Amino acid sequence: MIEVRNLTKEFKSPKKYPGFIGAVKSFFTAKYDIKRAVDNVSFDIAEGEMVGYIGVNGAGKSTTIKMLSGIMVPTSGECTVDGIVPYKRRKENAKNIGVVFGQRTQLWWDLPVSESFGILKEIYDIPKKRYEENLTYFKEVLSLEDFFLTPVRNLSLGQKMRADLAASFLHDPKVVYLDEPTIGLDILVKDRIRKSIRELNSLHKTTVILTTHDLNDIEEICKRVIIIDQGKKLYDSSIDDLKKTYGRKKEVRFVLGENVRVTANLALEKAMKAPKGSIDIAYPEGEIVVKFDYDKIDTSAIISTVLKKTEVRDIMIEDVQMEDIVKQIYAGDIRLR
Repeated sequence: MIEVRNLTKEFKSPKKYPGFIGAVKSFFTAKYDIKRAVDNVSFDIAEGEMVGYIGVNGAGKSTTIKMLSGIMVPTSGECTVDGIVPYKRRKENAKNIGVVFGQRTQLWWDLPVSESFGILKEIYDIPKKRYEENLTYFKEVLSLEDFFLTPVRNLSLGQKMRADLAASFLHDPKVVYLDEPTIGLDILVKDRIRKSIRELNSLHKTTVILTTHDLNDIEEICKRVIIIDQGKKLYDSSIDDLKKTYGRKKEVRFVLGENVRVTANLALEKAMKAPKGSIDIAYPEGEIVVKFDYDKIDTSAIISTVLKKTEVRDIMIEDVQMEDIVKQIYAGDIRLR
């Protein structure tokens, strides 16, 4: 559905010099600074696949999406969406895609949601029967009925996001780009939107590219992740592979008995005979939290050692979170291969 080959986008800006003399020099000197926002990126995304496209601010995510949606022309390389070169056939490409921007709305501010949807029906030339079927479905799944006749300016953030999500899927697009679709939303609305995206993907085989800083969204919606940094692709594989390859740590959380106070003087690390750097122990109020490399130390050794040392009321074992792995990648603590 999406093919990207050696995609590159450069931005050219006049070279600046400090001070008044520098300003005059800048005016008369035809020198430029070149910023490469996307640097030789390649990937393929199959029909119906849902992929997380992540990176720090300024990594090149939005620039890539703008080239795929036809808003920007690449400096070099090529991309196609359903066989269409987006920037060459913009109108045709626009009919095949939907977009949700978490901080912008595609709905008309002063109009009720119902009239915004009516305008989108005409813009995308949606057959009446299909429009009514989709509208009925979205009213049920996203509970649009509660605010369908309300002007967009009077909607809460959660209501706007649900309406925007419905608007982006209203014309049965083949590809949907989701940019921070759950930003600022409460837990219940986030959960509803995530479930809706998964259901729509299942029903229509809609291809989804999700860019977000909320990695819980990525884990809930996607099976594959592409990590980009300084315009370059760092990683492209399944989330399971990412965890298996780079997430060699687990966490055991011990909830202590009432009135039990524990400090570092238990010498747990020494008692477990853990290799240096393989274990990290914290003592928050009423708990002991042990993060460890399960290739170097057994979970059973940790549990038995703590149980011998103190009274424990509950034990929770968790695998490493994707967020922890990505933080280490951004910090340079993990080198991708």
